[in-house]
Amino acid sequence: MEPEASLSWLAMTMTPGIAARLSARLLREFRSPEGVFRGSLTGLEACNVPAPAAQAIFKKQTFWRAEKEVAAIRRIGCKLVNWKEPEYPQNLLQIYDPPVMLYVHGDASILNSPSLSIVGTRRPTLYGSQMAERMGRDLASRGLTIVSGLARGIDAIGHTGATAVGGKAIGVIGTGIDVWYPKENKKLYEKVLERGAIVSELPTGSHPAPENFPVRNRIIAGMPLGVVIVEGKQYSGSPITARLAMEFGREVFGVPGNATQPSSFAPNQLIKQGAKLVTGWEDVVEELPTEIRAELFPVESPGAGERESLFAEALAPEQKKLYDLLSTDQTLHVDAIVETSGMTSSAVLSALCEMELKGIIRQLPGKQFVRVML
Repeated sequence: MEPEASLSWLAMTMTPGIAARLSARLLREFRSPEGVFRGSLTGLEACNVPAPAAQAIFKKQTFWRAEKEVAAIRRIGCKLVNWKEPEYPQNLLQIYDPPVMLYVHGDASILNSPSLSIVGTRRPTLYGSQMAERMGRDLASRGLTIVSGLARGIDAIGHTGATAVGGKAIGVIGTGIDVWYPKENKKLYEKVLERGAIVSELPTGSHPAPENFPVRNRIIAGMPLGVVIVEGKQYSGSPITARLAMEFGREVFGVPGNATQPSSFAPNQLIKQGAKLVTGWEDVVEELPTEIRAELFPVESPGAGERESLFAEALAPEQKKLYDLLSTDQTLHVDAIVETSGMTSSAVLSALCEMELKGIIRQLPGKQFVRVML
């Protein structure tokens, strides 16, 4: 959606006191942001909108902020994707408080590609760093988009592995789309932008604030097919993201760690609670839905000649001998088959019966036989 067309969406989401869940309730009640701003005070308060927020909506007080935001969006070159548009991550619509609108810098079409999150501690061990890089590299090279929060440590390392092999990546940040945090990840931010997209639900210019990151984590947990946890202490963001993923019905994977290391607590505990223990990309992929595995690893159907060869190789020697005598365009009488094959009539009839049951030959009236076209 062009920024100007998003003016009402922006004005609604930028109204103080209107968070994602309340925005969703208003949209369900009034059908559109324009409908929200046409609503009466009584109607707004019936949706449990706080009085100051209801007044701000009724008086359209945030439109001036929305107009400034449109100018900033144009300057940055990003776009807005609301939850009614096909580019919006459809997996996010399944969670209980999806953001009604996302700022997307980069390729918005990537948001619905099969993806997995890799998250963990900001202070990884050497082992954790190696596992995160390996998981990011191996999963991305097999067609999965790697999602993370672009934070220090495991998040950044997972993305580094993905981009190193030319894989796709999505960074979900807890700041404005134009603010990279931490500063040292600026180059990685640019690499992710080249290989995919940066996503935020916060207005441009929003600086890192502690309360933004737990809220951001619900997107990291809800957008992908599953979450891979590589190291995390007991009281850290990793267990929170994993818990959200479980609540959203996503797969949760734990890379086991040294039980004597505090940073191994989160994945080891999650594994005890039922998360899938993973040591390589194969362990992750085998838990994905069948249709996703088929999309990532398509199996080519053999051609007609190859199918016939496969069937012939699976036949018993006497069956293969008779199969070679038959053709798909000309019938052969059973007496001719006995005479040509040199086999006894009982052996021929038995073999023909078995082949007919397998569906590779057909008996026509008058004891005529023909191959089935494969």
